[in-house]
Amino acid sequence: MRPMNPPPAGMRGPMHLGGPRGFLTEKEKQNMPKMDKKLLFRILSYLKPYKWQFLLVFAALIISAILGLFPSIITGKIVDSIIADGSIQLLVKLLIMAFVVLSLAQIISVLEQYINSWISQKIIFDMRNEMYDHLQHMPHAFFLGEKQGDIITRMNSDINGVSAVISVMLTSIVSNILTVGTCVFYLFYTDWRLAIVGLIVIPLLIFPTKAVGKKRWMLASEAQEKSDDLNTHINETLSVSGSMLVKLFTKEKDEYQKFKDINNEVTKTTIKERRAGSWFHVFLGMFIQIAPLCIYFAGGFLIMNSDKSGLSVGDITVVVALVNRLYQPVRSLLNLQVDFVRSLALFTRIFEYLDRPHLIENPKNPKKPDLSNSQVEFCDVHFAYEQNKEILKGVTFTVPKSKMYAIVGTSGAGKSTIIGMIPRLYDTISGEVKVAGVNVKDFDLSYLRTNIGIVTQDTYLFNGTILENLLYAKPQATKEEIENACKIANIYDFIMSLPDKFDTVVGNRGLKLSGGEKQRISIARVVLKDPKILILDEATSSLDSISENLISDALNNIMKGRTSIVIAHRLSTVIAADKIMVIEKGIITAEGSHQELITKSEKYKELYETQFRKVLEFEKHKDIDIANK
Repeated sequence: MRPMNPPPAGMRGPMHLGGPRGFLTEKEKQNMPKMDKKLLFRILSYLKPYKWQFLLVFAALIISAILGLFPSIITGKIVDSIIADGSIQLLVKLLIMAFVVLSLAQIISVLEQYINSWISQKIIFDMRNEMYDHLQHMPHAFFLGEKQGDIITRMNSDINGVSAVISVMLTSIVSNILTVGTCVFYLFYTDWRLAIVGLIVIPLLIFPTKAVGKKRWMLASEAQEKSDDLNTHINETLSVSGSMLVKLFTKEKDEYQKFKDINNEVTKTTIKERRAGSWFHVFLGMFIQIAPLCIYFAGGFLIMNSDKSGLSVGDITVVVALVNRLYQPVRSLLNLQVDFVRSLALFTRIFEYLDRPHLIENPKNPKKPDLSNSQVEFCDVHFAYEQNKEILKGVTFTVPKSKMYAIVGTSGAGKSTIIGMIPRLYDTISGEVKVAGVNVKDFDLSYLRTNIGIVTQDTYLFNGTILENLLYAKPQATKEEIENACKIANIYDFIMSLPDKFDTVVGNRGLKLSGGEKQRISIARVVLKDPKILILDEATSSLDSISENLISDALNNIMKGRTSIVIAHRLSTVIAADKIMVIEKGIITAEGSHQELITKSEKYKELYETQFRKVLEFEKHKDIDIANK
């Protein structure tokens, strides 16, 4: 009689032969994390709040492991009852017992899975909250240096992977150990001789399977690399820009030949991968049938040659069923190192982010000085993103209260870095940045940033309504305040012309609006904030003349009475400034009015000749064209 248990997973066909999860790549071997007591306790700290739930899971696993023996035991009893006396009543009782045990095992399994899933999701909830909170307080330089994809991967894929570690690997290890332990115990309890025969057979099945699985995995990895090359070629040549480039350079035949060659490599590699181990599986299928026969032979030999063997046909059936039950848990435990290393690497990647220091934090005794005097001072400020590569080299200047200063210079001179230091997006290496006579490092960080308004070149709107984007600056703003801010920013009439008005959805990054509309909404958002200090990184050169004029008027409106620092791109802004500062390679080389700098600063004169004059001439031509029309 065949055992009630099905052949173990991994022994049923070629598609179940090991895979990447069963082996470590060379890179994984080289970067294998080291387990120490500190790391172990740190991982366990996430499990500690749910220790009682874990105890319930482990209790369910113990009961499941014990109940898992009963189908095999009952199978043996059924065989013996039929041979001994053919009692129908006993057969029915045993079948009912088997049904009850299997039903109970299923109920316990569902309960265990539910609790396990609840625990894993709670731990993910905790870790994701911790990671998001930590990243929110990372300095701005962190986001400039890190790839956005890496940040998203840590937040989503890596932390989601913890769920598999907890709900699959951890419980799987415990479950497999319990299954192996209970099966081995009952095998020897049934008959130690048959137990030894059965246990000897297991490695003969598992190790060859693992070897062939590794070969298939290597071929599958190669096939995947080829498929990636194919996908890359398709994406590059069949995209809008790529296909146009191919047509313009008449490379259709060349690109087709490249595609054909790569496709041929994919096909050949995939065929090799599918063929790998085919003959082995023929042998394995035969061997799986031979293994129970060996146990039947040994059992039959003992029964026929010894009246005192104490064995029955049912006992032999039990041994076959239990040995079959051992295949998968033993195979999983042999792969324990792989699962352990990968789960450890997952936690290491998460902890690597969580261990990044918060370089910009509130001081121990934060100050909230009166900002009625909102003077801004830079005192011999030095700054570098990387060691020994200074961006700012002793920058010193003072912007008096309610004055507007402009900063001009070539790209990379350090203009954006200067304005980023006022709200402490970056901190000085040496020197001081002061607001109202107080070092910004001594400010309450929230208080400092609340009183600084910034309009940047890269206007960012969240994918929500216009109203939601405006309320981001002041959630409790009244309707009157919102409308007044929009009027100051010259965007109110436009909003009221929309069908949904303030409830209009702006799209991802505000893509449903034009550049000028987005910028005026961002200006209205800053007006709602009502900051004491205003920082402007103008970006009007790429806008149409109407939008440019509207934005210029809006900026003039909000600069009134505020200390303002402007990175200037337009001549009119430069001329209107109370003082212009010229920066070259991180050093303020000249200060003064437009007329003063034309005569005393070669760099400013060069900027005027190459940038501002062209803008001025362009504006004059636009005015002439408009007048002619």
